[in-house]
Parts: sequence; structure tokens; C-alpha cells
Amino acid sequence: MRKRPKSKQRQTGQSLQPHVRQARATAKMNPAEKLLHKAEFICSVPKAALGPADTGGEVAFAGRSNAGKSSALNTMTRQNALARTSKTPGRTQHIVYFSLTPEWRLVDLPGYGYAKVTTKVKQEWGQAIEEYLNTRQSLRGMVLLMDIRHPLTEHDVQFIEWCDATDMPLLVLLTKSDKLKFGAAKASLLQVQQALIELPDVKVMLFSALKGDGVAQACEVVATWLAG
Repeated sequence: MRKRPKSKQRQTGQSLQPHVRQARATAKMNPAEKLLHKAEFICSVPKAALGPADTGGEVAFAGRSNAGKSSALNTMTRQNALARTSKTPGRTQHIVYFSLTPEWRLVDLPGYGYAKVTTKVKQEWGQAIEEYLNTRQSLRGMVLLMDIRHPLTEHDVQFIEWCDATDMPLLVLLTKSDKLKFGAAKASLLQVQQALIELPDVKVMLFSALKGDGVAQACEVVATWLAG
């Protein structure tokens, strides 16, 4: 039987397949995911005072240098290169701002605790984070990323205590949950929830940038904070 030649229409459809896949993926996003997908780089600054105008609302992401913060930002925004990722922790050395709308932003704070940098640089990062937290009036909520295998480090606890003292809503993402079996991951989640049980403004979730676990839920929380 003679094979039917492929039509030009079919060939054109094949050439547009990546665009079709992207359109279908976007269509499957919930409204919160679509909002975060709009993220665009604004600026990277060493001090909060040099950032965008302190108006509207923004949500900041913080965490230990190897907690997977950049991967989480890229996954939540569905953009592979929005935040810099590297096998070398500590690549985020400035405060990085991303716009979602003219009035709403995401903020990537410098990682802490692990990066192999000088004491002076660590102090500068700490001062930059402290200045941001204490002066930024448009901050609506904090997302704290903790490696599920090493949760509640000293610096993590300091962030949590600051959020509690200032009544700042906090979302804790236990990253790299795919590194543990389901039972172990669930046990770690319950352990952290129990440790923070007296803090009503804290939500704790399992999160995996690799498998997508917790992504939609985390986007919902961020979008609700901004809209509120």
C-alpha cells in the first residue's frame, strides 16, 4: 500500500509543536500560577534602599544557600532561568527583584549559612537582609525554604522568630522532598509542624522542584498574600 504523503498542514503543525505545548501548559495553570508565570527581572541591588519604589506589595524568598531557593523560584514561575541556579551554593549575593504586575513583586534574598565566602561578605549579606526586613513596607509575606533533610537551622529559626514578632505571614517550604521516601518526608513535615504549632501565621508544606509537589499550593499562598 502506497504511503500517503504528509500534508503541508500537518508538517506546519509539527513545526509549531513546542509553541502548542507551551500554550497547553499555560492553559492548565491555575490563576495563581499564571500570575507568577509573568515574573520578569527588575534589578539586583546590594541594599534594599537601592531597590524599586516601596509601593504595592511583594513577597520575599529566603533560605539557606543550598536549600533550593532558586530552583523553587524557577519552578513556581515556570521559567527555567529566572533565578540563577548552580551546584555551588551562595550564587544569589544581592537582593533580586522580579515584577509580576506594575504593583506586585517577588524578591529573592541572599542565601545564608553555607556559602564559602569571607566573613566580611557574610556580614554584608546579613546586613542587607536585615535592612530589607526592617525597612520594606510593601512586604506582604515571607517564603522560607528549608532542605527537608536539614530543617530548622539556627538561621531558619531566626527568620521564623522575626516573622512571629512582626506578625508577618510565613510559608515554610520543605524543599527536596523527593530525596526522601513518602513516609520519611511525611514524618519530617509533621515534626516541623509540631515545632511551629504555636505560630498561627505559619504554613508548612512539602515541596519538590523536581516532581512539582507543592508548587500549585505555594503559588496560591503567594497570590493570596499579594491580593490581600
